[in-house]
Amino acid sequence: MPQLDYRALAVLEAVAGHGSFEKAALALGITQSAVSQRIKALEDASGRLLIVRGQPAVPTGLGQRLIVHHRNVKLMEAALDIDLGNSVSMPEIALALDADSLATWFQDSLPALLSPPRCQLDVRLADSDSALRLVREGSVFGCIAGAPEVSADNAAGTSVTALGLMRYVCVATPMFAGHWFGDGFSAEAAQLAPAAVSDRRLLARFLHQELDMRGQFPHHTVPVSAALSDCILGSMAYGLIPQKQANAALASERLVDLRPGRTLDVPLSWHAWTLDAPFTKLLSEQIIGSARRYLVQPG
Repeated sequence: MPQLDYRALAVLEAVAGHGSFEKAALALGITQSAVSQRIKALEDASGRLLIVRGQPAVPTGLGQRLIVHHRNVKLMEAALDIDLGNSVSMPEIALALDADSLATWFQDSLPALLSPPRCQLDVRLADSDSALRLVREGSVFGCIAGAPEVSADNAAGTSVTALGLMRYVCVATPMFAGHWFGDGFSAEAAQLAPAAVSDRRLLARFLHQELDMRGQFPHHTVPVSAALSDCILGSMAYGLIPQKQANAALASERLVDLRPGRTLDVPLSWHAWTLDAPFTKLLSEQIIGSARRYLVQPG
């Protein structure tokens, strides 16, 4: 297509981000007519529809690729300004993480990025499948993800780095275990006892692995890791907690291991767009290093 109009690409990104021409116009401080004209000019130049007009307005496949390109160019320009010593606002970088990574090791990667600040982080809570989709769409720069439910090719222009294993133990308080699992941690008891989960699939995998259970089981969905731990420590449920996070409570006998010696290992990877910018390289290095220090390394 002809040379790209980056002002029009900024409008395209705004429409996709806000879901409407009207909201994009308000955010950009221009008229709705100007938004429509710039989108139409881009579509005329490409010969393709870039935005599906609806409620909300959503980008087409080509529209999304142009948005990803525009975001990456903005990051590269910010890196160049930093190298040249120019005054520049800190670039925004969006990431998608699972609740347990966010609650455990991810904070160790932040000091090198935020003290002093090198970028503006937008951290989004997402399960693995959602996080991978956000990376493929270009909505986030990178994500932490386990193995997806459905195998999918990695998006062109992205890299994948193995981080290690998040090891989980299945725990409850002695009071809860005595009431619900007095005769042992069995499939019959697990079909009655309430569990607390942030991602139901993890506990379903553990129950299948250990008790050959399939299908439904009673559970509360608690997406925030700290709240889930509080639910378990409050004797309201049993569930999976990262082993390193549970060790102190197990040692003090505030929690008991319902399946001693048995764990669920979830391999995690860092998926990110490949950009040759100092702060994106530093971001990836810090995340990879922090994860590998915390997670169990195979072999």
